[in-house]
Amino acid sequence: MINNDVLRSIRYMLDLSDIKVVEIAKLVDPAFPLEKADVQAFLRKDDDPDFAECGDGVLAHFLDGLVIHCRGRNDALPPRPVERRVTNNVVLKKLRVAFELKDVDMHEVFASAGFPISKPELTALFRQPGHTNYRACGDQLLRNFLKGLTLRVRGA
Repeated sequence: MINNDVLRSIRYMLDLSDIKVVEIAKLVDPAFPLEKADVQAFLRKDDDPDFAECGDGVLAHFLDGLVIHCRGRNDALPPRPVERRVTNNVVLKKLRVAFELKDVDMHEVFASAGFPISKPELTALFRQPGHTNYRACGDQLLRNFLKGLTLRVRGA
């Protein structure tokens, strides 16, 4: 899925302002070069001349910041390195951690979006890429997860 779409979905789900998106991304690294104007460019339509593509670094900082924003910072652990490549599976994992979703919650989120998945399918999404049972998260699966999570967070 396009990083801009993921950012739009999460921003809508949590009703975040442009400034709040910047603040969340900077929770990981206060020196991260992201400004309100950048976020506004990421959120524009694809055919807008001021549209900018949201890179993996920006989305990775935002997702890691979202985990800190939702769960708080754990100073007992060393900071995790920021992901270099953000895949749909990484987005799914980060959102699962940020919202503290268990397997049952994940199944409810998918079911509420009208896209139920089995337990083996769900566990395959969270395996390491080299594992024999690893399954890449497709765009449709991530879209339905974001839709179900929005219903859960914002309500029907």
